[in-house]
Amino acid sequence: MAALFTCCLGCCGDGGTGHIPLKEMPNVQLDTHHMGTDVVIVKSGRRICGTGGCLANAPLHQNKSYFEFKIQSTGIWGIGVATQKVNLNQVPMGQDINSLVLRHDGSMYHNNEEKNRLPANSLPQEGDIVGITYDHVELNLYLNGKNMHCPASGIRGTVFPVVYVDDSAILDCQFSDFYHTAPQGFEKILFEQQIF
Repeated sequence: MAALFTCCLGCCGDGGTGHIPLKEMPNVQLDTHHMGTDVVIVKSGRRICGTGGCLANAPLHQNKSYFEFKIQSTGIWGIGVATQKVNLNQVPMGQDINSLVLRHDGSMYHNNEEKNRLPANSLPQEGDIVGITYDHVELNLYLNGKNMHCPASGIRGTVFPVVYVDDSAILDCQFSDFYHTAPQGFEKILFEQQIF
């Protein structure tokens, strides 16, 4: 019996716990494998500048997702959701069925159709935080933590957060550690392995 006990301890290595370390989940960030040719991604995948668009590296699989963008420098920009078929070199987005975006002028576009519009006195400015909720049917906007009651829908399929910039715009993406509390029932984007 003592030999069996010694063997079991010996199999665990040099005093180790016998646990196999789990692979750490990657961070949600902008995906340098899915970006326009003239896009520049810096700050560990959180800042976009240049010209064109970029998808995040995680699709929106869970029921209710939340993420934010901070406008560091104004110009031409857009934020929202898109499929992997979106043309990341086309600015502005929202011109086809593959993207649903809020544009810098406050309009929300999908399939070249204006789906909604922010109130004229609520256009995002430099330093503002735009939050986005998405529940697989409807996209909603929050400006500096306040619900804009500006829903839009119509996009189908697996979507990813998307952002595009042009004309000197610089935007920072926040996929966790939010500036504002996520609306009730919504949470940060989870990788598929985290959901199950």
